[in-house]
Amino acid sequence: MMSGLQSGTAILALLAGVSFGATLGAAADLGGDCCADLEERIAELEATTARKGNRKVTLTVSGWVNEAVFFWDDGVERNVYVGTNSMEQSRVQFVSEAKITDDFSAGYRLELGMNGDPSSGFSQAGPASARSNAISVRHSHWYVKSKTWGKLAVGLNGMATFHLMDDTDITATRNYEDDEGDAVALGAFQLRIDGNFVGTTRWTDIMGGFNNFTPGQNGRRNVVRYDTPEIMGFTGSTAWGEGGVWDAALRYRNKKLGDFDVAAAVGFGLSYEEVAASSSTSQCNRVQFSAEDGCEWWSVGGTIVHTPTGLFLHGGYGQQTVNLTGALAGVDDTSSTWNIQSGIETKLTALGKTTFFGEYRQDDVGVSRRALSSDLQFYALGVVQKIDNAALDFYTVYRHSTGDVTGLQGAPAGTNELDDFDMVVSGARIQF
Repeated sequence: MMSGLQSGTAILALLAGVSFGATLGAAADLGGDCCADLEERIAELEATTARKGNRKVTLTVSGWVNEAVFFWDDGVERNVYVGTNSMEQSRVQFVSEAKITDDFSAGYRLELGMNGDPSSGFSQAGPASARSNAISVRHSHWYVKSKTWGKLAVGLNGMATFHLMDDTDITATRNYEDDEGDAVALGAFQLRIDGNFVGTTRWTDIMGGFNNFTPGQNGRRNVVRYDTPEIMGFTGSTAWGEGGVWDAALRYRNKKLGDFDVAAAVGFGLSYEEVAASSSTSQCNRVQFSAEDGCEWWSVGGTIVHTPTGLFLHGGYGQQTVNLTGALAGVDDTSSTWNIQSGIETKLTALGKTTFFGEYRQDDVGVSRRALSSDLQFYALGVVQKIDNAALDFYTVYRHSTGDVTGLQGAPAGTNELDDFDMVVSGARIQF
């Protein structure tokens, strides 16, 4: 005979067993209502997930949105615009890669630029341009990569000297005020002399260089490009492509050179293209006075950061020579730019690093699209605040443009001083 306590214990054990069995039975019943919520959630995830065409190739989606407010003053008129910052426009990038062997892999890069009203189209007439609310293809190429032999890519890609000076800037200023920043900020704004427009002449019409009006650098072209593997911090690149254009570059990076973080690069390129000066597709299309016989360019850039203090110095020099023919064969055919930037990058708050900087750029321009020569100066001051937890940067940059021009079409003869142009850009870039 069991006592009362023993009887109660046996009954509780029996009830627990029955309950456990029922729970198992319900869980095993995959066709019941218990899984409806789970199946609905899985369907939602499938509908919102980037899908791959096959399971052999990885897919990474990334990019950023970069929008800002632009305050400008040309000495007579002033206004405020809101739009996409063309310094580093909003974009989305798709990168895919598949492993072939332990040493070789293959993949592609597709990058699309997104514009609201792009700042490179801003003018006194307004913020809207032909590229407003447009999508552009920035990169579209496939590649084969080897740890031993390097990387070969074919398609729309950056040339070897693409952003050569800019990319040696290893501080936060790279995306908000690089070596091309002053020229990009001027957009389509017309210049003034003594308060008056000179026809439809823009600031960029009297500047040199065919990539964002900065001598010494090339852009994105349809090319075959080869990059060597890294050897003791050095990487070599060369590219050849449409219109008979070719260039090569050597880059160096050392993050731990004593107390310093160092980046440097040097590059050279040339184009054999012979086109009419009015062509908008020329590799050397910054001259409109006569036919061209190709051009050549070179540049060098570097940055050094004192890691313990965050103090940094960045500089670059670029030069381009347009081989003129005909009546202008003896005219100054060389344009150059040099740029120096200095500042400090330090952590004043737990949110992320703060970067303060100042910059000066000098352009000595030979024959351009509208003038025989130009002497231009650009000044900039700015601050960048990183928000690490949101991959977000807030920035404010002040720019001042000044100079003089000689032989400008439609202007009084000789050399004329340009009216100053000022701009303040304040915005944010959030990455994904």
